[in-house]
Amino acid sequence: MLDLEAIKKVLPHRYPFLLVDRILEIQPGQYCKALKNISAGDPVFEGHFPGNPVMPGVLMVEALAQTAGFVIHSSLENPPENFQVLFGGLDNVRFKKQVVPGDQLILETTFKNKKRNLWILEGKATVDSKIAVIAEIKLAIIE
Repeated sequence: MLDLEAIKKVLPHRYPFLLVDRILEIQPGQYCKALKNISAGDPVFEGHFPGNPVMPGVLMVEALAQTAGFVIHSSLENPPENFQVLFGGLDNVRFKKQVVPGDQLILETTFKNKKRNLWILEGKATVDSKIAVIAEIKLAIIE
């Protein structure tokens, strides 16, 4: 398991946009499982939606992409000092369950393929073992 300080050594994101609280499991270059605690105090809930807070789908997909960053980072022999990845695309995104404050979002990404500098991963986020979102995530390393 990696805690928040170890996560910050890999990902360039910072609060409020760091969307991974803990790495639960990692198989270098293949798979990563992470956790995001959804808190009522998260700034996004001031506007999405007042009185009925729901985690935005785009943030769930971003959390999956940040988790996927660990799959990529762990596969590199010498990761760049300023390791960053950018979206190259999203396919087959499906939202299945609302995520609300108090939930624990379990994020799982699995390596699928690599074409040149484009990494393709399958992502799945669940709450209480129920799928919240699935997506095919395409990411590219920038240097």
